[in-house]
Order: sequence, then structure tokens, then C-alpha cells
Amino acid sequence: MRLTMYTDFSLRVLIYLGTKEPDKLTTIQEISEAYNISKNHLTKVTFELGKAGFIHTVRGRGGGIRLAELPQNINVGTVVRKMEDDFHLVECFDPATNRCPISPVCGLRGVLGKALHAYLTVLDEYTLEDLMFNKEGLREILKT
Repeated sequence: MRLTMYTDFSLRVLIYLGTKEPDKLTTIQEISEAYNISKNHLTKVTFELGKAGFIHTVRGRGGGIRLAELPQNINVGTVVRKMEDDFHLVECFDPATNRCPISPVCGLRGVLGKALHAYLTVLDEYTLEDLMFNKEGLREILKT
């Protein structure tokens, strides 16, 4: 299973925000510079993170973004499920586009479905706080 860059960037934004004091606002520009990621990409990512309820956005002069919850309350599995556009590992996972002729008698879908379930179950065991076990090291590298 491979996560999209979109989900990768989403997790990185949350980690960055998790290194900050809870009430401190951060700009997309700061995060863009810390990770050397396009500000345009991060603008889209932060918009979706806001819609999903993971971050708060404060508009206007002096505005920025911050976590909507404490890091220990943000579940990694939930973030991945909300930020990934689909989990169609192979063609037969999507009935609308499945054209595979062996689908009715093939066991691949069941095996991969079980693997996907196990993958997400492991992610559900972790929070944003768990990803930041070395918060001081992150702060040093990200210069937060």
C-alpha cells in the first residue's frame, strides 16, 4: 500500500503543527519552507484538513492555522482514511470500473482486502502524538 503525496503532506502538516504551542498560529509559508514543499500544494492540503476538522484556520492579517485537537486526540488511521481519495488497490476494488474477467473466481480481492484492513487497523493504533515521540528533534530540524 502506498499513500498519496497528498496524505503524506497532510501528515507532515499535522506533525509540524503538533510541534507548536497549542494556541500558536502558523502560516502555510512557514510549513512550505520547513519541508521545501510548494505553498500551492500545502494550501490545498490545509483546506482539506480544515474541512475534515483536523485544523482551525484563522483568516486575515496575523492569521494562520493550528491543530483543532490535541495531538493525542488525532488518530492517524482517521487522518489517512479522510485524506486518501480511494483505497482501490487493484481494479476489482472498484465495481464501477472493474473490467477484470477473472474477478468472479479470483481470490486476490479478498487477500488484498484483508491486507488493507490490517494496514488501517495498525494505523488506528497510533495518534499524532505517537508520531512526534521526539518532539525536540522535530523542532530542531523543522526550526519551529
